[in-house]
Amino acid sequence: MKSLSKLLSVLLVLLAACGNTQQGIQQEVQTYLDDYNKKYRELYTASSEGQWKVNTHIVAGDTVNAYESRIADEAMANFTGSKENIEKARKFLEHEKDLTALQVKQLKKILYLAAGNPESASETVKELIRAGTAQTEHLYGYKFSIDGKEVTPNDIDSMLADVRDTTMRRKAWEASKAVGAELKPGLMNLRDLRNKVVEGLGYPDYFTYQVSDYGMSTDEMMSLLDRFNKELYPLYRELHTYMRYELSKKYGVKNVPEFLPAHWLSNRWGQDWSEMVTVEGLNLDSALQLKDAEWVARQGEKFYVSLGFPELPKSFWEKSSLYPVPKDAGYKKNTHASAWHMDLENDVRSLMSIVPNAEWYETVHHEYGRIYYYSSYSNPEVPYLLREGANRAYHEALGSMMGLAAMQQPFAAGLGLVDSTTKMDEMKHLLKDALNYVVFIPWSAGTMSHFEYELYAKRLPSDQWNKRWWEIVRQYQGIVPPVERGEDYCDAATKTHINDDPAQYYDYALSFILLFQVHDHIARNILKQDPHATNYFGNKEVGKFIADIMRPGSSADWRKLLKEKTGEDLSARAMLDYFSPLMDWLKKENAGRTYTLPEMK
Repeated sequence: MKSLSKLLSVLLVLLAACGNTQQGIQQEVQTYLDDYNKKYRELYTASSEGQWKVNTHIVAGDTVNAYESRIADEAMANFTGSKENIEKARKFLEHEKDLTALQVKQLKKILYLAAGNPESASETVKELIRAGTAQTEHLYGYKFSIDGKEVTPNDIDSMLADVRDTTMRRKAWEASKAVGAELKPGLMNLRDLRNKVVEGLGYPDYFTYQVSDYGMSTDEMMSLLDRFNKELYPLYRELHTYMRYELSKKYGVKNVPEFLPAHWLSNRWGQDWSEMVTVEGLNLDSALQLKDAEWVARQGEKFYVSLGFPELPKSFWEKSSLYPVPKDAGYKKNTHASAWHMDLENDVRSLMSIVPNAEWYETVHHEYGRIYYYSSYSNPEVPYLLREGANRAYHEALGSMMGLAAMQQPFAAGLGLVDSTTKMDEMKHLLKDALNYVVFIPWSAGTMSHFEYELYAKRLPSDQWNKRWWEIVRQYQGIVPPVERGEDYCDAATKTHINDDPAQYYDYALSFILLFQVHDHIARNILKQDPHATNYFGNKEVGKFIADIMRPGSSADWRKLLKEKTGEDLSARAMLDYFSPLMDWLKKENAGRTYTLPEMK
């Protein structure tokens, strides 16, 4: 008995020691993480301020903003990529089983961030920062022109939306692509620098590095994207055939082209064809033309407040850049809409060029979704390191979903933008939605993702870029340029993300799949409404459901969060269900027409 008693005493002492050891390592790790998060936020804020100036006040020949931004970015890179942080994170992860899940998540995030700018490649990192800043200035400081007259990107978009003369449309489209040739040398350099930097922590290429943030391999991501393309391909094939014939009629062309000419479409990259269709009873443009840009900006806030979210902070209205820069202002700005979380706390801003039309009305609701996501996860339970979407697609998904909700007839009628008694052509409305959301999948999961995969993972030679770009565009989108485009051009580089948000465009593809999944759940299980005709406005239960998804940031596992909230894994099921009524209608419309995209094998 004495021996047994002694043995039990020893075991208790050992267990207590183990407990103390676990508690001790957790305390040590937490002290490190608290210090890291504090410094991370300080440097993140400085970097954001620098980038904000670079994007909102571009003056030809003025290098002050670029210099200050570079210094701030280098300071952030020096910290996140420091050898000390890499070694500490690795050392602490050797005790992963003794740490909390939240601690492990932060340590792995520290290593992910370090791979983007490791100290072991410090000179290359500095060169990458300088190259990135210069590329941004070239892209957004470029002066577009048609027949020698300067035009803005908004001018070009308006021409592609409204002008019927195909000669003028071609001029506008070609003007939009002229910047690509100037951006090609910078992109060549950036591609090589990005790949070189991440190799330092064991990633084979930059594309693989970006995909790893999802907890996936490149093969897994490309297989997932190909699956979504395959599932939506039959519907896209019908839409492609329909538009070839309808646009031929619109432009007075007797011989229907085999593939869609790029300049026939309203979007510069053919990623959204919805402006080509007008829906009777849902013409928001005519109502919005009677409003001003500020009404559009403020109305977006009212929507979120009606769901139970707080008003936007006063600083949002004071510091954001919401409206177009006057042509005589003496400076330019990035015209691509974006939302900014400046300090990982309450300084939230948006960069837009709002004018009162349906496109910007939808964009405002979309971008404010990101803003409210920032505000929701800026709470004490989420460390600064994890104040981001559950994955990168969640931000875009929830923003896009709010844009979709704002465009549905019951919602718009509630705002007095359309007459609720006017009969709407529901199939045309569904067609218009498909020309936005379905058409976007071959562009995002196909063209952009496959080109950037080849650019980084396959190291596509630069003398093949334009040829390969248009081969991929034709394969996935069925679109061709008005004339052959040689290697003197670099049409891929005209897309902003290729330059300054690289190797992650699949975020948008996944977000569209995700948005229909979440919207379907809200419509059927909370609102008890037809997913095609919902009105979120004023529904606090909808607001709580969305806020509950937003609040954890990336501290929650994105797969578990989705399954808990919708009861499903990531799936195109809801998107296919949403557009299923359109398939039969399109087949009838296309009866007797020639399909040029092959059937799915």
